[in-house]
Amino acid sequence: MDIDAALIARIQFAFTVAFHIIFPAFTIGLASYLAVLQGVYLWTREEVYMTVYKYWLKIFAMAFGMGVVSGIVMAYQFGTNWSVFSEKTGPVLGPLMGYEVLTAFFLEAGFLGIMLFGMKRVSEKVHFAATCMVAFGTALSGFWILSVNSWMNTPTGFALNDYGQFIPLDWIEVIFNPSFPYRFAHMMIAAYLATAFIVGSVGAYHLLRNKKGKATQLMFSMAMWMAAIVAPIQLLVGHMHGENTLEYQPAKIAAMEGHFERQRGAPLHLFGWPNQDEGKMESAISIPKLGSWVLTGDWDGEVPGLNEFDRDEQPNSPMVFFSFRIMVGLGILMIFTGLVSLLLRWGKALYASPLFHKWAILMGPSGLIAILTGWITTEVGRQPYTVYGLLRTSDSISPIALPGVLGSFTAFVIVYTIVFGAGVYYMLKMMRRTPEKPGELSDEKLPIRSAGITPAPALDKNSFSPEGGKK
Repeated sequence: MDIDAALIARIQFAFTVAFHIIFPAFTIGLASYLAVLQGVYLWTREEVYMTVYKYWLKIFAMAFGMGVVSGIVMAYQFGTNWSVFSEKTGPVLGPLMGYEVLTAFFLEAGFLGIMLFGMKRVSEKVHFAATCMVAFGTALSGFWILSVNSWMNTPTGFALNDYGQFIPLDWIEVIFNPSFPYRFAHMMIAAYLATAFIVGSVGAYHLLRNKKGKATQLMFSMAMWMAAIVAPIQLLVGHMHGENTLEYQPAKIAAMEGHFERQRGAPLHLFGWPNQDEGKMESAISIPKLGSWVLTGDWDGEVPGLNEFDRDEQPNSPMVFFSFRIMVGLGILMIFTGLVSLLLRWGKALYASPLFHKWAILMGPSGLIAILTGWITTEVGRQPYTVYGLLRTSDSISPIALPGVLGSFTAFVIVYTIVFGAGVYYMLKMMRRTPEKPGELSDEKLPIRSAGITPAPALDKNSFSPEGGKK
């Protein structure tokens, strides 16, 4: 593989996106979770919902801050490493990203202060409204960003001017391009599932530590309900997204499925090695005809092959093939986790199954990993184009030399590892704190008791003289 400025610029953008995407995805799901908790509290007046709300509110603030910082830095690369891309697509993508800042980010920032610091300064209804606005703002931010990315995959509603720039003709077609509804639904559900499994893993961690308070049980129970109900829905939405991709990006589907020849009754390759140099699938473990049925709904349906595209028009099949299988595999494990939780709940053993709790902890980062591998599938599968079929990646990069890009990439790796590594460490440290108030645990479970220390008796203020000193 030849190392050039374009390759390093792509790796740098992928590196910064990987850091950035996990924080907005987490805050999208967590903001909605906080809104649900506070809404149920106002409805039922059960204090446990507010306890869990306050516990996750501090973690949300930390994740939100890191998401904002990583997003701002990432955006600068459009002007440094990808200036030609910015010039060509600016008339279309510039306003969309501006709308994201003007509507979503301003909405989040405007109500975030009330959400974080206004609990005792405004009424309960006003504070709940602020939480809902922040949750809506995070979802609206996802709306605009997914519209931008979807247009890059399925561009519509534009024309090219004399300078080769994309000029919008119909903003409705630009925003609601053919892949947007599927991509937006798929990503939002992924954010909710990723948050649910993080919340569930934290609840499982405290259950294993014998902290069986109401708050711990509540967060674990709600997370498992989310897994049981939403994970199967995600499978259906992902299937619909795949059908849309088959229609508009057949080369990506061929790379995902590991098919090199167009065929009817195509098998579903579970595992194997897509040898792109020789144009064939090696060491494949497959299920006959299932690939055609999944993609077309017909056991003898016709599916495309990668060899029908010129070599310089093909995405990296091994990377897309394996990233797609990691994403789908984790999705299946999520469905399995939800089903097991239903069985344990039915047997009244959801909070008394250490083996399942350990499994839930292992599944904690699964949603974020699935998001990352899903984005690898999407972005690498779009190659060799930044705007699919119209603007090649090699024609999108700034006219800068390899040493300049390599230097900035090295700086990004060092700074991101230190800053965001410290941020993630602090978030994990906050998650280790028990969500229960001290009075909600029996004395033998309090940390001070478990350490073998007896608390000192409360002092009587009447036992001291006004001048100071004990009577």
